[in-house]
Order: sequence, then structure tokens, then C-alpha cells
Amino acid sequence: MDIIGALQVSLAQLVGPSAIFYALLAIGLNLHFGYAGLLNFGQIGFALLGGYGVGIMTITYQQPLWLGIIVGLAAAGLLALVLGIPTLRLRADYLAIVTIAASEILRLVFRSTASDGVTGSTNGLFGFADPFTRLSPFDSAKQYDFVGVKFYGDDLWAMVVGWSLVLVLCGLVYLLTHSPWGRVLKAVREDEDAARSLGKNVFVYKMQALVLGGMIGGLGGVFNALQTKSINPDFYSTAQTFFAFGALILGGAATVFGPVVGAMLFWFLLSIPDVLLRQAAAGPDPLIPMTEQQVGATRFVLLGILIAVLMIFRPQGLLGNKREVQLDAK
Repeated sequence: MDIIGALQVSLAQLVGPSAIFYALLAIGLNLHFGYAGLLNFGQIGFALLGGYGVGIMTITYQQPLWLGIIVGLAAAGLLALVLGIPTLRLRADYLAIVTIAASEILRLVFRSTASDGVTGSTNGLFGFADPFTRLSPFDSAKQYDFVGVKFYGDDLWAMVVGWSLVLVLCGLVYLLTHSPWGRVLKAVREDEDAARSLGKNVFVYKMQALVLGGMIGGLGGVFNALQTKSINPDFYSTAQTFFAFGALILGGAATVFGPVVGAMLFWFLLSIPDVLLRQAAAGPDPLIPMTEQQVGATRFVLLGILIAVLMIFRPQGLLGNKREVQLDAK
């Protein structure tokens, strides 16, 4: 088997656009779950609105790209408000149920034939990323080699922009969580009644965290739309939210860089068995008799086992503090 080739492919996934997208989703979830104790199982719904905000405004309504980005982020923030108003005064499971249902409803609405004139239905939208691509200093058709790890110019440009966004957001999260606002948010997470007794408006703090984290998820959708140059409703499935949660668990909740490290490791660890199993299953006399579908399922099984083992021996994740996870989400 080609171990070196497998490592090169996995290293490309470690820093590639997919890791950036899930890092953005996980940063938003970290504000929700890690710092505020909110269970949001519909983060991909915020990403859907971010991506479609760009596509609909630029393709359907022929508006500039920057306006589409603003509309996508505003739509994600509005969704957080709509979902938070009836649920944030209730127990955590109500928010979890509402968010996962809302994300699936949005996906089905955007892929329905009735919305074909606006969203493109199952065909999605494309052809809106040209203004973003034209800003690239890299040659779109050229492959750039970094110690055997290769990226096309467009992907390299998306990575430069994406990792810059991730670093800015990590700085923002650090400043917020080390401010009085962040300390109150942690107090709300650990004991709502105690925070109320000190005169803090628990509902407002939870709503602020939900909106901010949702807009960060929307930014992830914007990034994914610009990087892939297309939007398809079937991509925005519920599984994507749980991949982001897996990244958050790996890296460690309630930490600044945990979601980022977790997203990078998630795709690195998912890629290695995928490449090795495909090599072992290839050829007329395969070492392991598996179909492509079986390989695709097996890599998730192996990663799931790894996360389960991690939760047993280090439930706080790689960078997390064990005290931070000893709480009941509210």
C-alpha cells in the first residue's frame, strides 16, 4: 500500500476547504453548546441560509455578491431569533428538537419544485462565485505543490480566505469569552437560577449566543458556497451538524481553538482509512474484498469508535478542560 500517498491526501484534508467549513460550523456550535450550554442540532440550517443568501441574491435577483453575503448572514441571525424566542425559556431538549426540525424543513422547502424559480430546486444554484474567484492571486488552472500536498489555485485562494476567517473568529471568541459578557454566559450555562439571582437576564444572554453562533454557521455556508461555486440543497443534511459536533468533541468544547483542531483532525482521521481501504480493495485480487459503498461506511464506523474511546478516556476532548464539560446543558 502507498502509505506516503495516503498521508499526502490526508494532509490535504487536514488543512483543506472541508476542514475550514466544519471549523466554522463548530466555532458557532462552541458558542452555543460549549459556552452557553445550548443544544443546537440544526447548525447546518444556518449554513443553508448563508449559502442560499449568496446564491439567490446574485443569481435569482442579480444583486452584487457582497449584498448576498450580508443577506445570508442576516437570514441566519433571523432564523436564530425565530427559533430562540419560543424555546430559550424552556428546557434544552426543546431547542434541540426545534433546531433539527427547522433545518430539515428548510432543506425540503429549498429543494421542492415549488421553489424552483428562486432556489433552483434539486439542481441548486451555480455561477455566482466569479467575483470571488477574480480576486484570487493564484492561477485557477495551476496545481500548487507543498511537500507533495497539491492544491488547485481556486482551492488555495479559498483556503487563504477561509483560514483568515477562522483566525479572526477565534480571536473574537477569545475576546468575548474573556469579557464580562463571556463570564456571565458561563454562569448561565452552569446555573441559570444563580445568574438570575444576580440580576442577569438569562434569556437575553442565551439569545445573543444563539444569534452569534448561528451567524457564524451562516458564514460557514457562505464560505462553502464560494469555495464549491455551487449550492445544492441535498448537501445540507442533518448529518453535517453531527459531523461538526464530532469535530467539537474531538477538539474540546468551551475552548478557543478546540473546534478548529477538532475539524482538522476529523477530516484527517476520516481520510486516512478511506485512502488505505480503497487501496486495499482495488485491483483484480484485492487484499480486502470491499465495495466503494462499504469503504465509505467503514471509515465513519472507525472514526465513530475513536470518538467513543475518546469520550471514555478524555471526555473534555484534546484541548478541553474536564471541569467545563461537567454540566447540564440548559
